[in-house]
Amino acid sequence: MKAPFFYDREKIIMKTFRVQIRAYGYYADFEIASEDSSEAFNNALVDKLGENAITWEKDGFSNKSKLWLTYEETIDANTSQRPLQTEEKSRDRMGTASA
Repeated sequence: MKAPFFYDREKIIMKTFRVQIRAYGYYADFEIASEDSSEAFNNALVDKLGENAITWEKDGFSNKSKLWLTYEETIDANTSQRPLQTEEKSRDRMGTASA
């Protein structure tokens, strides 16, 4: 019996990265998804920059002649959509305290 066509495929692990760029007085903060290799990350970054879909904001904080590029892997991509802490309400207790 022959195995299905998808059986021998190698599983590609995609990761989500948060990228922050401060360059020439501007700031950008965005996320990209890529495979877990430096070449795939570089290609995904170049593709994202080439799409012109990044919002660049004027930044008066950094030096206009410097360039900073930082990135970090985001484990749960939905954390920015929910609060880090939630309010828990105490329950009313019934009964009397022991003397």
